[in-house]
Amino acid sequence: MKQDLTIYHGSQEIVETPKYGIGKQYNDYGSGFYCTETIELAKEWACPVKNDGYSNKYIMHLDGMNIMQLTKGEFNILNWLAILLANRKFDITSPVGNSAREFLLNRFMPDTTGVDVMIGYRADDSYFSFAEDFVNNTISLRDLNLAMQLGTLGEQVVLLSKRSFGQIEFIEYEVADYREYYYKRAERDQNARATYATRKKNLQQLMDDIFVLDIMREDMKHDDPRLQSVIFE
Repeated sequence: MKQDLTIYHGSQEIVETPKYGIGKQYNDYGSGFYCTETIELAKEWACPVKNDGYSNKYIMHLDGMNIMQLTKGEFNILNWLAILLANRKFDITSPVGNSAREFLLNRFMPDTTGVDVMIGYRADDSYFSFAEDFVNNTISLRDLNLAMQLGTLGEQVVLLSKRSFGQIEFIEYEVADYREYYYKRAERDQNARATYATRKKNLQQLMDDIFVLDIMREDMKHDDPRLQSVIFE
């Protein structure tokens, strides 16, 4: 990975000096400073309401940082999901849901001790609803993988440690016009849902897929070849 990374933070405010320890605990990866490498995404995130926002630009100095990248290497989508379960409030609507939550946390939660920066999927409304569906045993692992590729929401870069906050340098900001980006944000989420619905397989094909109940019944582990064949196909 590059030693310096250009990142953007979308906000209703200009944030020249991000402050450690003030983020919401129930965000995707817990309390932290959430950014993206894409300025257009930052502008969308800056406009959750019909008010202009700001895309704040920074240089992140990565030298010496402990970086966990959830979309590459040893990690897979179930590791991401376990981190999400540890931090976000899920709507558990099925009998299997509570058991699935505990199983995934115990079996697939990576050790995040000492992690300075985490990079992974962003659980916008559509992504989060797909994750909830999987935990509630209503969509398969293959469908979850498919869903996470839709909507082009991109990855988020999250500063977690006090040390990481000391290695970020504010460059500038740009105004995000809500008349453009509020609607782009909504359209991106709607497109993810619509594309998923049109590509979803029929029930006969779903019979061969792996659901979270199957993962629990078979006591599957991180390196189970049945999981790997789905995750990386």
